[in-house]
Amino acid sequence: MIGTPIAFIIFNRPRHTRQSFALIREQRPSKLLIIADGPRLGHPTDGERCRETREIVENIDWPCEVLRNYADINLGCKNRVSSGLDWVFTQVDKAIIIEDDCLPNKDFFSFCDELLVRYENDPRVWVVTGNNFQNGVRRGDAAYYFSKFNHCWGWASWRRAWQHYRVDIPFWPAWKDTEDWHTKLPDPVERKIWSKLLDDVQRGGIDTWDYQWTATTWYFGGLTATPQVNLVTNIGIGPDATHTVASEEQAGLPALSLGPLTHPRVVKQDLAADRYVLNHNFGGRDHPDRLHNRLVKRWSQLLRSPKWLAKKLKQYLPLRF
Repeated sequence: MIGTPIAFIIFNRPRHTRQSFALIREQRPSKLLIIADGPRLGHPTDGERCRETREIVENIDWPCEVLRNYADINLGCKNRVSSGLDWVFTQVDKAIIIEDDCLPNKDFFSFCDELLVRYENDPRVWVVTGNNFQNGVRRGDAAYYFSKFNHCWGWASWRRAWQHYRVDIPFWPAWKDTEDWHTKLPDPVERKIWSKLLDDVQRGGIDTWDYQWTATTWYFGGLTATPQVNLVTNIGIGPDATHTVASEEQAGLPALSLGPLTHPRVVKQDLAADRYVLNHNFGGRDHPDRLHNRLVKRWSQLLRSPKWLAKKLKQYLPLRF
């Protein structure tokens, strides 16, 4: 039985919920907090699907305190998840958070459980995530490293961190023009990407809660403990998804075993790991500004040294100079 409370977020996907709830049942948490959104207007199947989904989590067959926070009407991803987590952290001082389309490896639970205790009073650490997007590249010699990216397909946190969250990110308009914003995002391409995302969120153009959580952790300087392997598979990529939409269902990254839980010697952001996430998960590598900068750099090299051009031509063309 796991001692840390688990917050489980559901909506209208009974098939996904059965799978994820089966893994929660295996852990037999002593406290379970369930957040559910209500059916959408104009979606005739939502009422039945929401009802069926909620029936699944009625089957609590182990000793467990269950708290429920169900919406009668649809609040949407942004307001339902944010208000639900606000409620969670009024009930408990720490929690593991799982959405209905996230399937964790069993090591995810022990990883979160131990780190929530280890860093409970460390203001530098704000999040424990189950996600790793490094494609097999290890960062450091411990079982996890520290990142500024708080990936949320299976994660955990404390009330002390979440209490700073505001879904409308009121600090954003003033912060984006400060030296602190430039210091925390020194790459101009990254600033451009995230400025657009956060501007869109604040205008209401993106119905989400998680970009605001990322911005909040950056604003307050929080770090995320990130496992060396991916511990949670997202099974929600497909035509029914809210944000991870695809024409057909796609398999997420597999959830692997972590192995022995060894700890980093220092709490410090891994810059190389975060550069990789920027380039491969947020489009930094192929951003138009990045491509333009490369062309400018190459043109500058040519102007400074025609020999550089001759050297490159020798590499790629069957010519003799």
